[in-house]
Amino acid sequence: MEKIEFLVVSGFLGAGKTTTMIALAEYMDAHMQKVGIIANDLGAQLVDTNLTRESGCTVEEIASGCICYQMENTVDRIRRMRDGAGAKLVMSDIPGCGVGTVEHVYKQVLRDNSDEFWLGPLTVIVDPERLRMIMPEQADINLPPELKYLLETQVEEADLVVLNKIDKLSEPELQRYLDFLGEVCEVPVMAISAREGTGIPQLAEYLVSHGSSLREVEIDYAGPDYSQAEGVLTWYNRRLYLKTQDGSAVDFNAIVDELVEGIRMGLIERKGNAPHLKVYGLNGEDFVKGSLIGVDYDTEYERELEHDCANLRVILNARVTCPARPFSRIADDALDELCEEHGLDCQVFFTECFGMTDEGRR
Repeated sequence: MEKIEFLVVSGFLGAGKTTTMIALAEYMDAHMQKVGIIANDLGAQLVDTNLTRESGCTVEEIASGCICYQMENTVDRIRRMRDGAGAKLVMSDIPGCGVGTVEHVYKQVLRDNSDEFWLGPLTVIVDPERLRMIMPEQADINLPPELKYLLETQVEEADLVVLNKIDKLSEPELQRYLDFLGEVCEVPVMAISAREGTGIPQLAEYLVSHGSSLREVEIDYAGPDYSQAEGVLTWYNRRLYLKTQDGSAVDFNAIVDELVEGIRMGLIERKGNAPHLKVYGLNGEDFVKGSLIGVDYDTEYERELEHDCANLRVILNARVTCPARPFSRIADDALDELCEEHGLDCQVFFTECFGMTDEGRR
């Protein structure tokens, strides 16, 4: 049996991992070979799974835990996409701190399934704004300093570093980022805009023609750097249904934006931040998808609803630097205020809120 390629796409929260995987899958499905995507996260009810399915890509979800702790399940999903959809390459993101992929994923695959799979480059996506934290200016973007460790370790472990969101950079800015990455990285560096498709063909060609070097990076999981980085992060996931009380159609794009804004303001008041917050709202086949990469930034929308409507199914995923219980109150208050102001009924189907170091969440 011909081996199937498997690779992990890692990177900092909000760097554009899912958008990159979708862009790669759409291009490769059309021009090269069938690709599958595993949407993985520590929690359940994932925006990324729904967004990937809406794109038409082949996707499997592994929720409620990192793939590194459920490799049998991961292997089963890879086989399912290979046998059912004809996938020749499967990509997965990795949640949590996003480090230790070589030790906990790649080496497990080699040990147990080297006859079926070959490993593509461990690909780390970086975005210009967060990269500034470790550049010479040591930019303060209101994230806990402990998170710098994650970004530095992700880059160190990579087989390939990909600078995303270059559509937001001028030519001199792009060159400055590439010069910095060229100095600190011992591996190839590529530049893309996943949203616009720039550089995606070149990245796709590289991924199918190169393997992993299994770079050895010593990570002290019991040490202060790792544990402190884990300790500042909280995961929040909620699925709910909103509808107008009188059945009238309203602008749910504005309502979604107000929900995110309410959460953003609550975090600012508590001196917290949202390294990544994603919201997905669905009405029939129409949907809105927004993303926030910090309380100092505007919410960016990949797509908005085309029409006013009377109801919306919503999934909210937030990764925040705020303790779990206070953030849960922030999200509840933002939702309550929204419903009262706009005369909405809300039915909550699912909520979870936990810290990275909570029991059973590693």
